[in-house]
Amino acid sequence: MTSIDGSSAAPLARPAMLTFLGGTGTVTGSKFMVESEHARVLVDCGLFQGLAELRRRNWKPLALQAEDVDAVVLTHGHLDHCGYLPRLVREGFRGRVVCTPNTARLAELVLRDSARLLAEEAEHANHNGWSRHHPAEPLYEDKDVDQALALFEPSPIGTDVVIAPGTTLRLHHGGHILGSAWVHLTLEDGHTLAASGDLGRPVHPLLRPPEPFSGADVLLVESTYGNRHHDDVAARTRFADTIAATLARGGTVLIPSFAVDRTEVVLHELAELRRAGRLPASVPVYVDSPMALAALRIYQDAFAAQAPELRPDLNELGTSALDSAPFTPIRSPRESAEVRESNGPCVIVSASGMATGGRVVRHLRNLLPDPRNTVLIVGFAAAGTRARDLVDGARTLKMYGTYVPVRAHVANVPAFSAHADADEILDWLRDAPPPHAVYLVHGEPDGSQALRDRIDRELGWTAVVPRLGERVLVR
Repeated sequence: MTSIDGSSAAPLARPAMLTFLGGTGTVTGSKFMVESEHARVLVDCGLFQGLAELRRRNWKPLALQAEDVDAVVLTHGHLDHCGYLPRLVREGFRGRVVCTPNTARLAELVLRDSARLLAEEAEHANHNGWSRHHPAEPLYEDKDVDQALALFEPSPIGTDVVIAPGTTLRLHHGGHILGSAWVHLTLEDGHTLAASGDLGRPVHPLLRPPEPFSGADVLLVESTYGNRHHDDVAARTRFADTIAATLARGGTVLIPSFAVDRTEVVLHELAELRRAGRLPASVPVYVDSPMALAALRIYQDAFAAQAPELRPDLNELGTSALDSAPFTPIRSPRESAEVRESNGPCVIVSASGMATGGRVVRHLRNLLPDPRNTVLIVGFAAAGTRARDLVDGARTLKMYGTYVPVRAHVANVPAFSAHADADEILDWLRDAPPPHAVYLVHGEPDGSQALRDRIDRELGWTAVVPRLGERVLVR
């Protein structure tokens, strides 16, 4: 092979490859390995969640040697994008972890909480003898989280960073949660790869819209809502009407909410209702999630610092943008129990958003049997989670070894999700030069296939729904 100046150049021994290690056929477990001649970079390193068969994948060895990975790039700090990182460290990873500064802060919070929950789960299994392993051990521990956090190297949005031999990273504002970014990699052979991570919405009440896709040879794009349209006006109306109707009949509204970002957005919406007089000042709003309260402090710090990713109109308000609705923080288990024992109408915001764990499960056990109450689902509910079961009309839920009747009202308001819908994803893509290939990831099959068909039909781009473990060229 001859270069443009007439000199000889040896061809690369092998082309760049992309391997789908997670985030295919499901909305969780995002892991995408990019391998070139001299570098191995893992884009996202998330846990599988939801169905038991998916969770079991977290224990299966990855099709890679952890010690050979040069760098991990995190698009944001949600568990399904960063939660496997301590396990990767336990298996020998000692490379760099690159992400935005706010993702680093939120990821620490998420990973420490995950280690705590995993330890509690193993302890419960050993105490009750239901594990096949004797003794049951957690997927990872606090010491693994400490080692993982020591590898973090925060990188600002819009800056080129060489993260591995011949591999340059640039992060672009993603608009999904605080610190979220979409990824652009330039590889040593000159080819480029982009990954959307979880793509945010132009109408996020706190964050600027995502920076538009500017092009790459290969694109990974999420498809969580690839077959759906968010009606924001109808969603806000349904949210307000549901709360008003529940309070009018003397019931309690329980809002399972992701601790990171959803809680902030829900509180912002409750503040709007309070200001409009639709949420009486006499009705208490409880935030019962220590993790959500810690995430709220990180958001408040971002407002105090006037972070550029925040909406300019809210940045002018400083921390008051999230302080405008008085709410009662619930910190201790005793305080949480007191809320459950109270009889008056109230609104409870509690994690986790899919009701897979956390204090929200105890609130569900307490509130579901009473038809005066309402469970208000405000985010994506993956298959195999209690939130999904409720959305699908379950008449009972199993919690703490027994079945609880579902007599409470269940309202689903998916437009409150921070994930772009199909129209918003198409708008994010349509002004960019066409990639050689688009891979639809991080979605359930119906959503991924519907978005693939729309990209093919409306943009004329080559779009593919990949399989778990599939390897493709980056060309």
